[in-house]
Amino acid sequence: MGDRWKVEVDHSICIGSGLCAGSSPEWFQLGASNKAEPRHAEVDAEEAVLNAAETCPVEAIALRRADSGELVFPPDD
Repeated sequence: MGDRWKVEVDHSICIGSGLCAGSSPEWFQLGASNKAEPRHAEVDAEEAVLNAAETCPVEAIALRRADSGELVFPPDD
């Protein structure tokens, strides 16, 4: 079995730009509050999910390893 990621959106900083949903509608959507929502709380580690997270202008999307909780994105500076 490959790596799995937990997908989290911090609604306190999400500005609802829709870039994640526009670039990867299979992984993200805008919810009723016009904030990003992951379509699945846990996903297989895929480049498309990482790319969508990277498009967020305010880094509101976090990806963590499902098994350890280790942060994958955004980078821990």
